[in-house]
Amino acid sequence: MAESDKQKHSGGAPDQQWTLYTDGASSKEGSGAGLILTSPTGEEVTYALHFDFHTSNNEAEYEALLAGLRLAVKMGAERVVALTDSRLAANQVSGEFEAKDKRMERYFKAVQRITDTLKSFMIKQISRGNNRRADALSKLASTCFGHLSKEVLVEVLKERSIDEWQVDSLSVAQPNWMTLIMDYLQHGILQDDHREARKTRVRAPQYATLKGTFYRKGYTAPWLKCIDDTAGKLALKEAHAGSAGAH
Repeated sequence: MAESDKQKHSGGAPDQQWTLYTDGASSKEGSGAGLILTSPTGEEVTYALHFDFHTSNNEAEYEALLAGLRLAVKMGAERVVALTDSRLAANQVSGEFEAKDKRMERYFKAVQRITDTLKSFMIKQISRGNNRRADALSKLASTCFGHLSKEVLVEVLKERSIDEWQVDSLSVAQPNWMTLIMDYLQHGILQDDHREARKTRVRAPQYATLKGTFYRKGYTAPWLKCIDDTAGKLALKEAHAGSAGAH
């Protein structure tokens, strides 16, 4: 078991602890990652990532960990326990191993920047047998992620998490299907119906607002601007008109 120094500041609040299982996979067919984030109340978010770039197994493990930490922060987690079967990632993050490779060092620093914002953080190495669900997600996402269940959030990463990214400046139109999620992200407002409120909480980490603009959040650039039906129909009309119409 490997633990980071931040676990000393856990302050005895296990009821506020979030649990994060992560795993990365790399093969000739492709690279991907799987993660499972569980809230203190037992709610689960299952996430799969497919990489459009080649990674080593260690890099895939770090990408999975970074994705999970970003998701945890987005959902308001302040105390996180990360469980991974990667001996290298667990021991480098905990400080037991030195990150000698330059790219591994960049990954380590990227993790450190996120965990420094948490009240407490602990990372533990677990056996692959105890990480089967995240392992299965990562392998599936690395090869045939299109066949994943609709209940699993799937994202395609175009660039590495340690590369720079940017967001295009765009704007949101009239109130639409995004209103419930925006209300929750900006003001913490949820529906009275418990089931609908839970759906909003689960979906919210996939989105972000920036200067009043609503985006489908990616872990790397570019983020995707969300539009209403009117703007969508206009975009489709433009795409199928003119010289592009024949396609």
